Amino acid sequence: MDINIITYLACICFIFIFGRIFIVPLKNILKLVLNSILGGVVIFVINLIGANFGFHIGLNFFTSILVRNTWTSRSCLSNSC
Repeated sequence: MDINIITYLACICFIFIFGRIFIVPLKNILKLVLNSILGGVVIFVINLIGANFGFHIGLNFFTSILVRNTWTSRSCLSNSC
């Protein structure tokens, strides 16, 4: 009976340790996904407005990340974050 309790406690400790190890990369991945979705929305709005003037930006994963990251850094600089 004592071996089962020690095994359960060891498993719980390992779960907490692995959770701490993998939570940081998971946060970074979720931030990247959120930034790419918001960048895609920005490119879509630019394409809607630019269609009247013959302006078009290709909508893919890399351009959406680029637009969102430059938009964030520019707004941060102008608001002196």
